[in-house]
Amino acid sequence: MLRSLSSHPATLRFAEDIIVTDLLHAIGFILTFGMLFVGIIIAEAWYWHKKGNYSAKTGKTVYDFRETIASISTGAIYKIADGIMIAVVITALYDVVYQWGFQYVPDDGLWSVLLIFFAVDFVFYWYHRTMHTVRWLWTGHVTHHSSTRMNFSTALRQNFLYDLNFGWLIWWLPIAFIGFDKNWAIIAIELNLAYQFFIHTETVNKLGWFEKVFNTPSHHRVHHGSNPAQIDTNFGGVLIIWDKLFGTFVDEKDAGDIRYGLTLRQPNTLNPVRLCVDEFICMVKDVARYRDWRILYKGPNWVEETYGARDNASPDEEARHKSITT
Repeated sequence: MLRSLSSHPATLRFAEDIIVTDLLHAIGFILTFGMLFVGIIIAEAWYWHKKGNYSAKTGKTVYDFRETIASISTGAIYKIADGIMIAVVITALYDVVYQWGFQYVPDDGLWSVLLIFFAVDFVFYWYHRTMHTVRWLWTGHVTHHSSTRMNFSTALRQNFLYDLNFGWLIWWLPIAFIGFDKNWAIIAIELNLAYQFFIHTETVNKLGWFEKVFNTPSHHRVHHGSNPAQIDTNFGGVLIIWDKLFGTFVDEKDAGDIRYGLTLRQPNTLNPVRLCVDEFICMVKDVARYRDWRILYKGPNWVEETYGARDNASPDEEARHKSITT
């Protein structure tokens, strides 16, 4: 009976209508927020241009036109892929998990809003932390950290592999299991990500008491640093309390001089497609070279730590990093 129902033309048309509607909503979201974020990027770039476009924190320019275009381009590719994935795959799987979960049905009260806010942010902390400790997931997140500058365009420097490596299961499915309606989940997750756009900047300094509870530009600058004291810190999305609870918090005043970019395998390209796929290709080559499947779930630098120097590594990794960051 279920098979005949699922294959009924009316059922199929209904499913197609839902997918088309979701895709249209995704396109509308991309255009609306995309234009807003690009407008903010232009405003910040103009602000720094008037100040000489120089960062005392890093000793170099705050905005580079080519790097900004690369970041916006990767963000556009990612968001298109993400919109399709949410409309076609994620929401369908969400509905399946929802049926087996607690099926908490939120009302419009403050309690429900707070519950999904904390749930989404708590799960994001662990999702984000896992992306830094499992190379399979790092191949998607590495693009975001490959930026050698910290400005609003860095927030858009994302990777479409997020949607293909299934890391999103860690974030979406726990929310589905609690039982929040998928529309609530979409709104909460997208608002969480929208907040994070505004913490990618050197324009804003310390924010007083706000720093004690919320993630801020100061905290997130540390997270993007590639010096030893800054690596694997400050994973929070909206709230910084998770880092304080689980021992990953580092204050900017204790982090030392911050150098943005990667510790290893810093890209020497601004091609948006290569920025998204090069680390994944490198991971596949490592698995083939060493015939060790642990590479997929070990840390990003585990190959270097276990097998020594890379066969295909540049002997002047630091010099290459400097050539990209200046």
